[in-house]
Amino acid sequence: MRDYLRQASCNTLESAVMSKMNVALPADFYIPFLSLAAKDRKPSPIRSLLPLEATPGIISLLAGKPNAATFPFTSLSFTVRSPIDPSRDVPVDLSQDELAEGLQYCETAGVPQLRNWLTGLQENIHGRQQGEGWRLSVGSGSQDLIYKAVTAMINPGDPILVESPVYAGVIPMFQSLHCDQIEVETDSHGILASSLRTILESWPANKPKPRVLYTVPYGCNPTGMTATLERRKEVLQLAREHNFIILEDDPYYYLYFGDAPRYPSYFSLELEEPEVGRVLRFDSLSKILSAGVRIGFASGPEPLLDAMDRHTSTSNLQASSLTQVIAFALLDSWGYGGFKAHTNNVASFYRKKRDVFERVLKMHLSDLAEWDSPEAGLFFWFKLRLGVSDHEEGDSERVIRTHAFEKGVIALPGTVFLPNGRKTAYVRASFSVVDEEDAEEAVKRLRDAILDARVKSVKTE
Repeated sequence: MRDYLRQASCNTLESAVMSKMNVALPADFYIPFLSLAAKDRKPSPIRSLLPLEATPGIISLLAGKPNAATFPFTSLSFTVRSPIDPSRDVPVDLSQDELAEGLQYCETAGVPQLRNWLTGLQENIHGRQQGEGWRLSVGSGSQDLIYKAVTAMINPGDPILVESPVYAGVIPMFQSLHCDQIEVETDSHGILASSLRTILESWPANKPKPRVLYTVPYGCNPTGMTATLERRKEVLQLAREHNFIILEDDPYYYLYFGDAPRYPSYFSLELEEPEVGRVLRFDSLSKILSAGVRIGFASGPEPLLDAMDRHTSTSNLQASSLTQVIAFALLDSWGYGGFKAHTNNVASFYRKKRDVFERVLKMHLSDLAEWDSPEAGLFFWFKLRLGVSDHEEGDSERVIRTHAFEKGVIALPGTVFLPNGRKTAYVRASFSVVDEEDAEEAVKRLRDAILDARVKSVKTE
């Protein structure tokens, strides 16, 4: 926490003042939001006691930890690009204590030093102070934490509000629970609060309302949309009026490259509400440090995090201690200022990739597709003009899975992002890893595939 005190002064004064006016929802408020499985799951008899080992003077005979003397690792060091001068590599060494901690089991919620650093980050970036009824847990990527949140809050057959199109990775979670996925419409400005309001105000009186809304507010996968400030405020108001929790999945928060100032997160905005505690936020280091380290973190109401940790303690026990201490060593060496500089560099990198891909789209597909330019994330979401009749949208799946693949290009048909799997003319294309030459060739091949599909469609009519 080398520059925590210095950087803490950067917190938004307005948020700090407002936080004193808020009331954190009490712990028993969340009981109706927990699934039957979460209520039945008991704390691990071993892991629930692990934090007590840190008590001064305690001799622990508690856990079946392997003896560190048997571990073959003796040192670990690595180099990273400087966030201030990316042309320069900087060495980072793990101390013997840090390495020892990384080679052993840790607390279920994560290595304490990393949790403390990330808690400071949430204070610094989102203006959320400790003592507001929230805390943070580290998981094996945000997907791991989202899955545990879903199983902790959703019973089989429950209705759940999902923006549509939605991240395809969560659809199997809801399907496995046989959830009634209630699709909330979106557009290029994010989730449509008007659609959400209509759904909730017309909900059958004899049927329990959904307790959860899932949304990706920045650079949404697949649409690339970013929810506006007005939309976010309206959704928060509806959460209070209709009593649901917002699952704010935000892996692209730091990949915002729009011209306007970054909109505040739901986690930050709820400080403007009379009560705080209706947002469970998910962050990821995958897009900004490394996908392979598999580190994500959830921030939100303590009772919900407790339920998720009980799941972890009986499934994978914890996220990898070693990758956690490696991540902490890196982040601690940067400080919050260095972290911001690095994420700004990452966002700038993807803005250039976006610009290149959009240039080739305009060059080769302007007459065959339509799209909105993303302001964050890694994706273009475009609608193919397949030459079908005005009353029929067309089906991109047939084009992508057959014609495009035969032409040597692959993307994702939009139907995989629709909770109920209906056909659509939309396609998701990722621009994150292709260079300019491959991007142009890919779009050329996609153009040929669309034209080929249109010809064949005419012949079969």
